[in-house]
Amino acid sequence: MFESANISRDNDTRLVELARDISTAQWAKPSLCTEWTNHEVLAHLVVGYGVALSAVGSAMLHHRGSFDVANAELARALAARCSPDRLLDELAALTRRPRGIGRLFPRRLLLGDHVIHELDIAYALGKESAVPMSTVVAVLNTEVRVPNPFVPAAARSRGLDLVATDANWVHQDGGPVVTGRAAHLVSVLAGRPWALSYLRGEGVAVLSSRM
Repeated sequence: MFESANISRDNDTRLVELARDISTAQWAKPSLCTEWTNHEVLAHLVVGYGVALSAVGSAMLHHRGSFDVANAELARALAARCSPDRLLDELAALTRRPRGIGRLFPRRLLLGDHVIHELDIAYALGKESAVPMSTVVAVLNTEVRVPNPFVPAAARSRGLDLVATDANWVHQDGGPVVTGRAAHLVSVLAGRPWALSYLRGEGVAVLSSRM
């Protein structure tokens, strides 16, 4: 079994415990994921672990086949029905026993999705990343190596030399250099333009054009 299954479980367990300290007012604040509150981001994580394939298909049909719009609708609807505390309880249970699309989605990509969204919440609240560096590096390796139909991180990294300044991680692809903290590289490759200002090097302009 790929190691990310264990890393993903451990990371979600840590995330649930950490998120218990987020206040009701903080959950209601905008996240750094476009148009979602922190509460809706949390609901998205639960949707990704437990929604039925039929529900995804029905939502996509309603929105002319758009997975992104269907995904956003499902997350908002779940957030409207469930409090953050209830969603955290559900996430903790699904971490141990995924349902629906959560049983089919590759754990490499699930880990990346959850780390990216944790950063969306943490940085929106003015907090630093609490994700273990080994986990951040695992996500970076997935972003630059594994094609993802939902987050084109590998395409964004193509032709660039990426260097993490706070970890032993380098991605060399024979092009202009981008340097920065590992978590900021993760966020930019996931399409978060806010993190571009924390990066340095000639390749930053290239990344900016790929947002």
